[in-house]
Amino acid sequence: MLSNRVLTQSKRTKPNENQCLHVPISQSLSTVWPGTTATLGAQTLTPSRFSLDTLATACVPFEWVTFAYLAWIEAILLLFRKNIAHAPRMILIHLAIGISIILLARASLASPNPIFQLARHWYPLLLYIFFFEELQGLVHIIFPGWYDSWLIQFDFNLAGVHPSVWLAQFANPTLNDVMQFAYMTYFPFLVILPALLYAEKDLISFWTVMTATAVAHYSVYVIAVFLPVESPFFSLRSLNSAPLTGGPFTATINLIEHYGRVHGAAFPSAHVAGSTVAILAARRYKPWLFWITLPFFLAMCVATVYGRYHYVADVIAGAAVGIFGWAAGNSLLQKRNA
Repeated sequence: MLSNRVLTQSKRTKPNENQCLHVPISQSLSTVWPGTTATLGAQTLTPSRFSLDTLATACVPFEWVTFAYLAWIEAILLLFRKNIAHAPRMILIHLAIGISIILLARASLASPNPIFQLARHWYPLLLYIFFFEELQGLVHIIFPGWYDSWLIQFDFNLAGVHPSVWLAQFANPTLNDVMQFAYMTYFPFLVILPALLYAEKDLISFWTVMTATAVAHYSVYVIAVFLPVESPFFSLRSLNSAPLTGGPFTATINLIEHYGRVHGAAFPSAHVAGSTVAILAARRYKPWLFWITLPFFLAMCVATVYGRYHYVADVIAGAAVGIFGWAAGNSLLQKRNA
């Protein structure tokens, strides 16, 4: 009898889909939040009661994609631990990341506290940086060599020249600074559209973009492990002996590269993959933003080669991965339980 009453109450208080778009994650799961207790279906959820079923409901597709990537990292660390230093420590770090995501999901489910909600929506951006930087130590966990010769040959067959070397003839401080600025637009690409959707409380569109971006980035990181490529900056250094000097944007990117350059993980281009998702998402959700950012996107693609960060092959592959990520993100969010 009690169960029937709870079920009846949950049906009466169930919000429609449009309402769910304009409330925090915790409230989109249920409209009943007395203190830290929420009614979800026929269950009463409290901070002390967090089952696997609750976890499945609380986690959005982005988090399941992240859990899959973490599981893959843990698997290769276990299988190839002899090929990498500090493998046990890295295993524990990735386990801690997974647990932290679960705890954050629990906190945002159990409390409408805006701090938890803000952290829940924006922590993905920090993961991309961490996972990319750690590739420095993972690119040779399976294969010991570099495969740049394949991409150098691809570029040469495509253009008849080494593109980064050919572009060096146009180098001057002003153009260098423009290209470095274009290269740096990758970072706002990841933020501007999600921020607009978040401000409008269009959470389904927000998480579609976030999930698609995650799929694209994680795909890049997986491919980078199976195909270690070090980039023209290293492989064609003898042909690109003159450094690219410029103004403040060049100085900024040089500072970032000094402390954060990853030797490897050049194929596919994470810059292009992530920005491709952003440009496709802008075309759907904010066409005016698409037309504003399209020239910057195209300039960034050129800048990745001009700045000797990538081969043309990296750019093409990055765009393909971005398209795949966008399609996969949309597919995941269209599932009934997403």
